[in-house]
Amino acid sequence: MTNNSHHDVIVLGAGAAGLSAGLVLARAQADVMLIDSGSPRNAAAAHMQGFVSRDGMPPAEFLSMGRQEICGYGGTVVSASVAAVTRRDDDWITVTLTDERALEARALLVATGLTDEIPDLPGVRERWGSLVHHCPYCHGYEVRNQEIVVIGGPARAMSLKQAGLLRRYSDRVTLVTNGIEMTDDETRRLEKFRVRIVDGTVSRLIGDTGTLDGIALTDGRTVGCDAAFIAPRPRPNDGLLRSLGCAIDPQTAFVAVDAAGQTSVPGVWAAGNVVTPSAQVISAAGAGSSAAIAINGWLLDQDLNRASAR
Repeated sequence: MTNNSHHDVIVLGAGAAGLSAGLVLARAQADVMLIDSGSPRNAAAAHMQGFVSRDGMPPAEFLSMGRQEICGYGGTVVSASVAAVTRRDDDWITVTLTDERALEARALLVATGLTDEIPDLPGVRERWGSLVHHCPYCHGYEVRNQEIVVIGGPARAMSLKQAGLLRRYSDRVTLVTNGIEMTDDETRRLEKFRVRIVDGTVSRLIGDTGTLDGIALTDGRTVGCDAAFIAPRPRPNDGLLRSLGCAIDPQTAFVAVDAAGQTSVPGVWAAGNVVTPSAQVISAAGAGSSAAIAINGWLLDQDLNRASAR
């Protein structure tokens, strides 16, 4: 931990959005500190896809390289957890860590991501990110031409979309409804698209450790597969943003931000999955970059105002 407790910007979260923002700000000569608790959303995945020039890179390697780049430009990255964030009367923001250390910043970027609420089905969690996936864009190509089962879940619309999207990768896609009540039109559209629909409830996944042979249903039937997809419910890690009083978008129930990530609270920005659950690694990085540029412009405006008032 640096001895300096006052910074231009503190970034909470050192995933794609936070690292991208930290790099831009460090290069812009801002005093920037990133604080990360070390629990990235894609930790279970062996590789990340769709990031031009980084396609197939292990997520841990990507994060490590990002940290090195930021530190090379004078930024600071620390491993710690945040207990609270408050905005003082003088507009400075106080970040209190769980070990009770307090840090001050002129601006704050929250890039704490989200948590996937994975259905509590036996066999899912230990295969998550390897044989059980959630994103066709991230993992569809790797399971092309295989037998794929989509397990219906609480994120109903995404479950149905998964089934359709995965037909681009395989002609053997089955949707197990698992509690989803489908309309006649939804059933017709998917079946015409050659998605097999099985009306049943999943009891567990079948296969030895490190393998997946199929899906067992509560009525005794089994559906064979090589890979499975589930649409988890996304839960944004936005408690700190809400504690600051940031406005919530009534349409999405996520914290509302403008195109550059600024929240309704002056000096507070948010970027990545914490406000955009559908963001891929590359788009989260782009959102972090945009937020950093906006933050740097905001800091400049403050500095100019202060200088002209002398």
